[in-house]
Amino acid sequence: MQNWLENWTNAKLCDVANLILGAFLFVSPWIFGFDAGTVSQNAYITGIAIAILAIAALAAFAVWEEWLNLIVGLWALVSPWVLGFQGTTAMTVHVIIGAAVAILAAIELWMMSQIPPRLTTGS
Repeated sequence: MQNWLENWTNAKLCDVANLILGAFLFVSPWIFGFDAGTVSQNAYITGIAIAILAIAALAAFAVWEEWLNLIVGLWALVSPWVLGFQGTTAMTVHVIIGAAVAILAAIELWMMSQIPPRLTTGS
């Protein structure tokens, strides 16, 4: 029981960190003065997606939320090359946040595969 509780707490901490990272990505165009247009829109949309998935995972854990957060994190990581804003501050922000979100989601998926959470109570 104690080990499962520790894993649950660690999983929630990963979700809280992803929520903070998503919120930071969302506000980063204002903080760092990204160019208006595609770069800023990508930060807004990706940040909102990360934050919403983290909130959903905090409310009721489901493995699919972590897989989606992993995918969105990887998108943030590669988006500077796909959308063509390499060599900018926006690229640095997207790569760091994308890598952090993807790593946290992967860690959470790994933790859940080691000791899956119980979704029902025993009698």
